Amino acid sequence: VSLGSVPCGKHTDNTMNPENHPTTTHSKVISHVFFTGTAKQGCAGPPLGLVDIGVSDIAYIFRVSLPGIAKNQDKIKCEIQREGRVCIQGVVPEIAIPSDSGCLYRMQVQQLSPPGPFSITFNLPGQVDPRLFSPKFRADGIFEVVVVKLGVRIPTS
Repeated sequence: VSLGSVPCGKHTDNTMNPENHPTTTHSKVISHVFFTGTAKQGCAGPPLGLVDIGVSDIAYIFRVSLPGIAKNQDKIKCEIQREGRVCIQGVVPEIAIPSDSGCLYRMQVQQLSPPGPFSITFNLPGQVDPRLFSPKFRADGIFEVVVVKLGVRIPTS
């Protein structure tokens, strides 16, 4: 299946004839992109802001997809409120890719999130103690935070 440059969630079977080729501004730049296996099931690039939330007896964990932010993680602001509202703000940086020859490449095809400011807001399932959280920015672009539920006593060992 050739997807060319089909937006996420709109995967179709396309043959490479002109009538069925996806029409986008950058379809001439990437004319043949083929996916198999699990890559065929998802989007071409990881979208910004996908959120997973986990629950335990004493805490919540949330993971947020922030591709392209790892080098600017010091510019990420995460505010957690007592009622469980989470707001993450930051900026997706403009990227110019240097080569060994000294040339700079600017992206003509933008499959990942475009540069600029962003804000992601969501609610956890319950109240939390905003003073008791542990953030971690993983190398794979996932921002992971554990926050303790309100009123829970943490066992000390």
